[in-house]
Amino acid sequence: MFVAAACALALLAGCNNGGEKTAQTPPSVAGASIGTLNWAVSTPWRIQPERDKYRHPMQTLSFFGVRNDATVIEISPGAGWYTSILAPYIKEGGGRFIVATFDPANATPQQKTALDDFKKRFVDKPEIFGQIEMVPFSKTSGTLGPDNSADFVLTFRNVHNWAKAGNAEAMFQTFHDLLKPGGVLGVEEHRAKPGTPVEQQIATGYMTEQFVIDAAVKAGFRLVGKAEINANPKDTKDYPDGVWTLPPTLKLGDQDKARFLAIGESDRMTLKFVKP
Repeated sequence: MFVAAACALALLAGCNNGGEKTAQTPPSVAGASIGTLNWAVSTPWRIQPERDKYRHPMQTLSFFGVRNDATVIEISPGAGWYTSILAPYIKEGGGRFIVATFDPANATPQQKTALDDFKKRFVDKPEIFGQIEMVPFSKTSGTLGPDNSADFVLTFRNVHNWAKAGNAEAMFQTFHDLLKPGGVLGVEEHRAKPGTPVEQQIATGYMTEQFVIDAAVKAGFRLVGKAEINANPKDTKDYPDGVWTLPPTLKLGDQDKARFLAIGESDRMTLKFVKP
């Protein structure tokens, strides 16, 4: 990861005839035209691209129809796995990129450290990632923006956290209010077996498609597409520590590690909703 970051910075640190350093857009990568989605998923500042075989970012973002000239909001980006793709992509297209992060006012020390790391990795490098807007997002921090202002809201593996906090319906309502008519909500989430009790969903981190669809539809969304892009039939969903038993967390450590690595990351739903 650090090697990739160094390579990215080296590409950006050009010099003019007077010897002064100037920021430059790196050349096309693997034959992809600069500013295309294919280019964005191939750049040297990607975080852990080896996970692409489980997360399929090119196919997932294409399914959602994400455009780089649009206003895009990423919800709870974590360490920034998708941010490392979305930020340079949107920068090159002239769009607006907003990330909904922990609210520093009520964040834990661990969350504050994560926020600082995210800022250093992405926000402090506008020459690579553009002008990322970090907006605090919690029950007490207020809205992410004006109603009818966003083209896309994207969330990756977060619904189980909202269900645990008891505010999943409120989250989907917030996203609906934020989006313009015709705007897209893209959801990727660990997928439970149909009929799994809600309490078990929350405990294991696997949510049913019906739970997500019901919450979105109640908020006013219309389901317009399901994709099996991130399906994993090897995932039996019956582990002692839920989804966190599998990589990348591997909560059991070395216990049965080879087995869980062979399964890979979780089976996931990929759902596309539209605000009418």
